[in-house]
Amino acid sequence: MQRNIFTNLLLLIIAMALVVIALRPYLAPHPVRAQSFSMAPYPYYFEPGTQMLRAPDGSKQLYGRVVIDMRTGKVWGFPTNTPDTYPVNPVDNKPQVSHPFYLGRFAFEDINQ
Repeated sequence: MQRNIFTNLLLLIIAMALVVIALRPYLAPHPVRAQSFSMAPYPYYFEPGTQMLRAPDGSKQLYGRVVIDMRTGKVWGFPTNTPDTYPVNPVDNKPQVSHPFYLGRFAFEDINQ
């Protein structure tokens, strides 16, 4: 008889603890916070697909990806040399590295004026 009362008491304590755990998110929910660009490790926006990139000085014109640095508004072009979304050299079978060139800048600071 003593053992049965002890077992029921333990089950009651476990059930009450589970009810408290289940009700806690409803009684005191955690606040939702939006992610900011300043906290992101790489705050860059990659334009989908490839574009025909033209250097501002007219020195080159080729296919590539457009990347915007959301902190500064600078726009960079990463050449891919083909309409593919990654750098390709059809003659060489080694992985290619694309080095960016400066295209321009968005003046994000003028938006709130």
